Amino acid sequence: MLVCRRINTVGVIVHRLDSHFTTSALNGIESVTTSQGYETIITHSQEDSEIEASNARLLLNRGVDGVIASLSSRTESLRHFEAFAENGVPVVFFDRVAKSKNSDVVVIDNSRCGFLATEHLINQGCRRIAIVTSSLERSVYAQRYTGFRSALRKYGMPFSHDLMVLGDIDSESGVEAARRILEMDPLPDGLFITSDLVAAICIHTLKEAGIRVPEDIAVVGFNNDPVGRLITPKLTTIDYNGFEIGKVAAMSLLDQLSGREQEPFGRTAVIPAGLTVRDSSLRRGSVASTRS
Repeated sequence: MLVCRRINTVGVIVHRLDSHFTTSALNGIESVTTSQGYETIITHSQEDSEIEASNARLLLNRGVDGVIASLSSRTESLRHFEAFAENGVPVVFFDRVAKSKNSDVVVIDNSRCGFLATEHLINQGCRRIAIVTSSLERSVYAQRYTGFRSALRKYGMPFSHDLMVLGDIDSESGVEAARRILEMDPLPDGLFITSDLVAAICIHTLKEAGIRVPEDIAVVGFNNDPVGRLITPKLTTIDYNGFEIGKVAAMSLLDQLSGREQEPFGRTAVIPAGLTVRDSSLRRGSVASTRS
C-alpha cells in the first residue's frame, strides 16, 4: 500500500477533450478545486480503455488526493480503479459511469431525457421516428434508447430496427447517418439523434439532398452544444449542463477528502436536464426555447 499524504492535487480522467460537454465539465471541476486550493491534473483516454488504465496508474503514482473520472467507450472493467480504493484515494465518476460501491457518481437521467425528446417529436405529429445513436453497450446511449422506446410504447407508436442507425460521434458519422436515412423507404418524419454534432452534420447533409427540416423531417439532438445554435434551423436539444455536473462531482470528491461526507460511498447525484425547443423540430406552431 502506498503511504497516503496530502499533496492538494486532484486527478481527472476524461474520455476526450474535443467536446463542448467535456470542456464545460472541466470548467465546473476547476471552479471548485481551484477555489479550495487544489491543483488539477487532467488526462484523457482518447476513448481507449488501455490508455485510461495507464492514466489511472499515472495519477496513482503521482499520489493525487482523489480522482474524478468519465469512462472511455471501451471500458468494460473497473479493475484499474481498484488500486485507488485500496490506497484510500476516493474516486467520483461522472457522465459515463459504472456503478461502484466504492465511488459516488454524478449523472443526468438519460432515460427520461430520451423519453422527453421522443415525446416532443410525437407531439409535433411525427409518426415514423428513427433514432441515430452510438453503441448500446455504452450505458448513456443504452439509457437514451430505453427512453426513446418507452415514449413510443406509451403513445402506441410502431418501431422497427430498420429505424435505428448506430455509429460513432463525429462528423463522418453525421454524413453516414444522413445517407442511411435517405435510403429508408418510406422516409422517417422524425429523428432523435443522441449527439448535437452528429445532428448538425446530419441536418446539413439532408438539406443538401433536398429534405426540408422540420417540414419533412423534424430533428431533436442531445447535449445543447453551441453548434446547435449555429446551424439553420437551430437545433432542438436536450440541455445537458456539463459545468454543473463537473462542479457537483468536484464538490462530492472534496467533501470526501475533508471528511464532510460520512456516509458510505456509492451514492448517485442526478443533475436536472430538460428539453430546449428550437426550430428544427417545430411543426405545430409551438413556442421555441421552452424547457421541460
